[in-house]
Amino acid sequence: MLKEVVPQLSCPIAIFSYYNPISMHKMDWFMSALKDCGVQGLIVPDLPLEESASLRKEATRKNVDLVQLTTPTTEKHRMKAIAEASEGFVYLVSSVGVTGARPSVNPQVQLLLEEIKEVTAKPVAVGFGISKPEHVRQLSLWGADGVIVGSAIVKLLGEANSTEEGLKRVESFMSSLREALP
Repeated sequence: MLKEVVPQLSCPIAIFSYYNPISMHKMDWFMSALKDCGVQGLIVPDLPLEESASLRKEATRKNVDLVQLTTPTTEKHRMKAIAEASEGFVYLVSSVGVTGARPSVNPQVQLLLEEIKEVTAKPVAVGFGISKPEHVRQLSLWGADGVIVGSAIVKLLGEANSTEEGLKRVESFMSSLREALP
């Protein structure tokens, strides 16, 4: 599906995968497959920084950014190490728990954005629960450089009767998010 969809998009694509499916393949093959599909970044939420060296090495060889995550419970010294190791941007998880739509953005994110921007000049994108234009507007006002929208897009694609219909739904949704920017 990635080979079919990515060429039709006008933005960089980073995929989100847990480590187990990646580990079932040779890392060289996996990273080559991502690159061949036009994917530019990889987010592996269950891969601790301390265990990421071999995947990072292969990602670097294939010119795929390995994006690291920091959370509301990450200590400041660890946040700095994560930011230094992250490639492309730093992913700030907006709340503790599982991903998916939420009614509002965790107000703690404003402080977290300030803290992470003290330790890195890399762009910081906020994810987990971002599903409404008002979320995007709030995060932009707080200083987020980008947002990660996952579950809402997956839902739109899953409800569509065809890839083309799904992409049209996603395009409309993304336009509504873009229009919310101040």
